[in-house]
Amino acid sequence: MPHLLNSYVKTLDMLITNIGVLAGIDSERHLFLRGKEMGKLGIAENAWLRVDNGLFSGWGSMSDCPETSDRIVDAKGGYVLPSFCDSHTHIVYAGSREREFIDKINGLSYEEIAKRGGGILNSADLLHETSEDELYRQAMIRAREIMSMGTGCVEIKSGYGLTTADELKMLRVIARISESVPMKVKATFLGAHAVGRLYKDRQNEYVNLVCEEMIPAVAAEGLADFVDVFCDTGFFTVEDTDRILSAASKYGLRPKIHANELAVSGGVQVGVKHKALSVDHLERIGDEEIAILSKNQTVATMLPGASFFLGMPYGPARKAIDSDAVVALASDYNPGSSPSGNMRMVMSLGCIKMKLTPDEAINATTINGAYAMGESENYGSIAPGKIANFYITAPMPSIDFYPYAYETPLIKEVYLKGETI
Repeated sequence: MPHLLNSYVKTLDMLITNIGVLAGIDSERHLFLRGKEMGKLGIAENAWLRVDNGLFSGWGSMSDCPETSDRIVDAKGGYVLPSFCDSHTHIVYAGSREREFIDKINGLSYEEIAKRGGGILNSADLLHETSEDELYRQAMIRAREIMSMGTGCVEIKSGYGLTTADELKMLRVIARISESVPMKVKATFLGAHAVGRLYKDRQNEYVNLVCEEMIPAVAAEGLADFVDVFCDTGFFTVEDTDRILSAASKYGLRPKIHANELAVSGGVQVGVKHKALSVDHLERIGDEEIAILSKNQTVATMLPGASFFLGMPYGPARKAIDSDAVVALASDYNPGSSPSGNMRMVMSLGCIKMKLTPDEAINATTINGAYAMGESENYGSIAPGKIANFYITAPMPSIDFYPYAYETPLIKEVYLKGETI
């Protein structure tokens, strides 16, 4: 039987026919999936899908396909999946850092590069010299890039400013991106990404700046949905993080924390204490952190692209899922540790390196990624009334082929809000 909304306009906006497999169906409109639930991917074979007014409105078997529509798109046996939801990116930055790529090849670690004044501080120096318009131009190239690869909902962080003026500049660029693209964009204030050069050896003063000047300024302009802190060895302590999150809470900024990338830092604990929507990275977490996450709705967001690029351990996604945690995978697209926003590659790394099943990896990069941005009511699955962000692939032998053939160019058409891009 077809699945339809109880009420909808009579004119059909679009009908996609001859879908080999419609994947990511969620009639129950889950906000997230955890544990064993992540291994269940709703599918319909030989299906049709209908979009009305930019929203998913119905689907069913081709045996009962509606006969008319304003637009009919023939999927020709290809698969249809909900767009990726990338909940951790840094795509607003100036220039690039391929010089550090060579440093890594020559044996320097991420921590060593940072200690030499490189890494985030290099990006901050270049961003300071870059105009807002030029920064926007460069970032829009990346925004269009990730949309073309199937991403329909994205979180973008500041954090390469490290002064009040430059952090605000970044956040204004993120706001301009949001107004320029059909992709859903969420903004995160990450002034506590590193200690700015002007505050070298004066970390406490820099934390004061973040709490007393940056956060109020960001809130006054309404530029951020979330607040983030790099709570890790060599960056910000648990005590620093606690102060910053407490200050941000007064302005309604919910936490999303960088935690446990370089060491078991206590970032998971302080994030959960402050009801963080997600704690991200988690390359180095133990049984204690997994147990905490399994008892809470804070999303364990893991970033296999960074592990791949930096040669770091991969987050224990398999163990976290088996322990009943909510797990998402995101790209960490940034110039220093993960210069790629290809969420299909992230999904494949989830299977190859983290031992997720294809169904789990798809759910981790769609519905759970949407939840990690507070957007799963509208994005991340194919459900009645959700925003019609999806893409059509070439025909495939099975859903398992999708992460398996990780370099085969399978995505053929991308639709955001029901319109092709």
